[in-house]
Amino acid sequence: MNITAHRARITGPISYGEGTGRKQSIPTGPCLVECSGGRAVDIIWGTQGRNSVALPVEEIDAAQDHGHLVLLD
Repeated sequence: MNITAHRARITGPISYGEGTGRKQSIPTGPCLVECSGGRAVDIIWGTQGRNSVALPVEEIDAAQDHGHLVLLD
């Protein structure tokens, strides 16, 4: 499996469902985006990458289209 990692920045709201069913937002700021060629993309953020979520490719594409996720490399 090939994994491609990108440095990125969250600039607007990107929501995800928590295990409890509540919606949370990834905080604005730096993050890593890891793509493995599947239907989900991992977003990793926080001190030492302690927070992460897998989101469908479609949600990542929409976040980029709206300027809420900016790839830096």
